[in-house]
Amino acid sequence: MIRTYLNSFNLFSEEEIEAAAQLFEYRKLNKNDCLVVEGEPCKLIAFICSGIFRLFYLSETGVDHTFCFRFPNSLMAPYSAFLTGQPSVETVQAITDAELLVVHKKQLEELVADNNNWTKFLKLNAEHEYLELEKRFFQLQRDSAKQRYLSLLENQPEYIQQIPLQYLASYLGVTQRHLSRIRKEISF
Repeated sequence: MIRTYLNSFNLFSEEEIEAAAQLFEYRKLNKNDCLVVEGEPCKLIAFICSGIFRLFYLSETGVDHTFCFRFPNSLMAPYSAFLTGQPSVETVQAITDAELLVVHKKQLEELVADNNNWTKFLKLNAEHEYLELEKRFFQLQRDSAKQRYLSLLENQPEYIQQIPLQYLASYLGVTQRHLSRIRKEISF
């Protein structure tokens, strides 16, 4: 799966992909396990083979706020912590059983030092993350909760039923009751 993902960027030879794939370490997480916890450093990036993740932070009052979901066939990390070496301000939690391939920052830095195409690869991923962040920002500012829910439903229909209601509501910025009304309204 990681080989197909890397190949989709059209940057690497088969040999380069094979060499990079050897650096990834398999990890299995159970539902509710955390890959990274708020306050800890993050020295790895994970490729999601299976499972769904949420990224969340705790408010000063102890309420958790889900701001992102991650789905199979994508890279994931608390990027600000990964890039700066500072403790993470977010937690990355599996909301289903999950399988990952992880690569450590040091190994990624070695790949970059050996081949400029890895710099291009990381740049493309950073651009993708920025565009997703901008899209999310505008959705929160412009769209109604119903529109945001419909967008999530349209983009990830096969996974939406696996996400617990409280996480969906938090992500959409509404109460669980309001989300239930939205879902009921849509089903008619």
